[in-house]
Amino acid sequence: MELHQNFSFAIEVLGTIAFAMSGAFAAMGKRFDPFGVLIIAFVTAVGGGTVRDLLLDIPVFWMHDIFICAVIFLATILAFLVRAFDKKFRVTLFLFDSFGLGLFTIIGIQKGLNANLHPVICITLGTITGCFGGIIRDILLTRIPLIFRKEIYATACILGGTVFLMMVYFTNLSYPFVQISTILLIVAIRTLAVRYHWQIPKFYSSGSDSEM
Repeated sequence: MELHQNFSFAIEVLGTIAFAMSGAFAAMGKRFDPFGVLIIAFVTAVGGGTVRDLLLDIPVFWMHDIFICAVIFLATILAFLVRAFDKKFRVTLFLFDSFGLGLFTIIGIQKGLNANLHPVICITLGTITGCFGGIIRDILLTRIPLIFRKEIYATACILGGTVFLMMVYFTNLSYPFVQISTILLIVAIRTLAVRYHWQIPKFYSSGSDSEM
């Protein structure tokens, strides 16, 4: 049990670092000042978890854990250093965002399981935890959030979360293996979707409708 808790805590810390750096890179791409970069990094890292905890009616995780706040601050400093040496950082931004998505999706699902919620609600919580930080980030950066655009984003969370629950309920695989394999699956889906331009069909309106 202690090993399981320690591994889950490690996933949460790694997810926080990944999303904080993702937010910091995105803000630097918009030429924000250091304080603005820190704010975007913070909301990207805690946005999904905050919405999740409010829905679960439990104390918001970062408000009672100064360690998480320190991790975000240090991850932002690290992002500044990486940015200084990595001039073409779009791939770096994508990788951190993808790993953050996978890590936080698992954390959200586990929170739902701990609350004895229905599996569908657990997947929903995982998707919210994984996606909402990025949604808030993109809104503050005045761009359409990835989840609403052509890229496979929330779908990766849903597919990965479904596989995660199936492995938990129907296999005897070790829990850390299930966690790691699901995180890698979500990252793989995101990567392949971008590499091969996988898209969900979009709705198109007529010209008269779009002008309304």
